[in-house]
Amino acid sequence: MRGLAHPLRLRILDALRLDGPSNSSHLATRFGENTGTISWHLRQLARHGFIEEDIGRGDQHERWWRAPTRKEILDTSELDRAAVSGVVKELLRWSFGRVTEYLQEDWPKEWREASTVAEWTELRLTTHQLRELSERLTGVVEEYLHAQPEPDALPVVVQLQAFPRKPVQKSQ
Repeated sequence: MRGLAHPLRLRILDALRLDGPSNSSHLATRFGENTGTISWHLRQLARHGFIEEDIGRGDQHERWWRAPTRKEILDTSELDRAAVSGVVKELLRWSFGRVTEYLQEDWPKEWREASTVAEWTELRLTTHQLRELSERLTGVVEEYLHAQPEPDALPVVVQLQAFPRKPVQKSQ
């Protein structure tokens, strides 16, 4: 988690995941930073295993980086309240900020109609049912992840949250 502890690293990682491989000079221009700063953050992301050098591109003077294909599942069983108050809290704020960004952008009608931001609050599940639901939904997303993209396909962000909520104590 500490590898993602800086907002610029989150933006760099997002750019590499959604837009593909890049180098420090392209990313510096995109984010309005100097190449030295971007290079340092790229090395930090690589050190923590979030990105890797794209050996097939660039040369001795120009290193290219890419984000390997992987799913990002936050293992909540490993988190304590202190972790949530720090890096994880910032990561979640940034992640859901993308939804707000999308809603503020101008998209053609067909993309708006194909997208969804949904919430179901009427579910009542056991731990077994919740685990099964999460695994099945993850499986559906992974089918699309490994499919060959069509020519008019755009990068898509899928966010799923499935967690229990403590019931409110009702007064008698």
